[in-house]
Amino acid sequence: MTPAARPHDVVDHAREHWRTDVLPLLVEFARIPNLSPDFDPGWEEAGHMGRAADLMASWAAARDLPGATVEVVRLPGLTPTVLVDIPASDPLVTGTVLVYGHIDKQPPFDGWTGGRGPWTPVVEGDWLYGRGVADDGYALPTALLAVESVRAAGGRHGRIVVLAEGSEESGSPHLPEVLAALADRIGAPDVVLALDSGSPTYDRLWVTTSLRGVLVGTLSVRVLAHGVHSGEAGGVVPSSFRIARILLDRLEDAGTGDLLLPELVVDPPTWALEAAREHAAALAEADPLDQPFPVVDGLVLEGTDDTDRAMRNAWRGSVAVVGADGMPPPDDAGSVLRPFTSLKLVVRIPPTCDPDAASAAIARVLTSDPPYGSEVRWEGGQAAGGWAAGPVAPWLADALDQASEATFGHPSARLGEGGTIPFMGWLSERFPGAQVLAAGVLGPGSNAHGPDEGLHLPTAERLCGSLGLVFVAHAEHGPG
Repeated sequence: MTPAARPHDVVDHAREHWRTDVLPLLVEFARIPNLSPDFDPGWEEAGHMGRAADLMASWAAARDLPGATVEVVRLPGLTPTVLVDIPASDPLVTGTVLVYGHIDKQPPFDGWTGGRGPWTPVVEGDWLYGRGVADDGYALPTALLAVESVRAAGGRHGRIVVLAEGSEESGSPHLPEVLAALADRIGAPDVVLALDSGSPTYDRLWVTTSLRGVLVGTLSVRVLAHGVHSGEAGGVVPSSFRIARILLDRLEDAGTGDLLLPELVVDPPTWALEAAREHAAALAEADPLDQPFPVVDGLVLEGTDDTDRAMRNAWRGSVAVVGADGMPPPDDAGSVLRPFTSLKLVVRIPPTCDPDAASAAIARVLTSDPPYGSEVRWEGGQAAGGWAAGPVAPWLADALDQASEATFGHPSARLGEGGTIPFMGWLSERFPGAQVLAAGVLGPGSNAHGPDEGLHLPTAERLCGSLGLVFVAHAEHGPG
């Protein structure tokens, strides 16, 4: 880095401009109810996704990025993708960094604190509350401001391509076709950074090195043609809910939450345990207020210690019942033995687990030999594999540490993330020679997908500065 591009100049520019330039954009973005296609089949007619894409593109086109091209890519039947292509700062700098984000959103959910709402953004102290601001509206503008910060500090950067798609919250079903259509324009990046991940603390740059896969489906159990008096049928007609419980016990150990099917279990690599220990050590140094979950008083978390919990979240699977049908609200429920129970399940599987084999195993174990001869159906939905990063190049590992030190005051740390980003595996396959990593702002209190989703503004500012420093290091030390 030349004397004119000192790290603190990059970091200072990012910090000084993020709230004045990016924050107003995100406030407007949060007002748009652009639900992902799975949650709004009529997304195209509604027009919200197009509005969100146009908003991002208009903001990007107005930035001080010489030579940059900005386009909203619209393919028939697919959600729009915002593509920004920024040429290298000078002809002597080679290599491309591809930055990924998305603009689609989860449903509103209930339980928002008074004065906040999914489509009514509000800034309170260091937080911006609103659906989609942290997951993942901040990504594209933050990446562009990072490039501007490098240029303002007199630094050099390679070619930067920023892509923000519109179907991630539905498992990115549109993205493969979009990537295929843009293959020649994107080229062969040597670094891929996805800004859609988490950070268990707000005191350093967390780099995601693995993600779990996910299987989604609905288990339905029917025992009657219609409901009957529970006093007459109870003890004779087996409860559909109890049968569902029996079936779930085929998937997981009810006492530990461990998955029981061999197709859903893998042996973690040795580096995964090292990363889990780093994770635990960083948690020990963190602010005790940075608790990862809003647990009730007295709740005992699974796992023996923080290292074990990190391993459980990153490399072991889990089952979550996220929705139900056939159950009236308690106030409306009479003394009736219900005819059926339907449960929507989200099954997380380890990063290297085969999703097709796992999906087939779940279908087999849930539907074979149904208890009491009941009518059991399994309707499988999304089936996405996980991802595990390859070895990180020394120059990039050093750049991440130095960027984190300069912006957060601590070196970076590795994170095995429990969520799923199908895009990561696809990019690793498409660009096998690239360094593929993820980072993000989804830390304590951000509550993505739930009520009071919020973006921690200081973390977004620091991540912006960190990106700028990584761009500079890529220009100086990255591609050969």
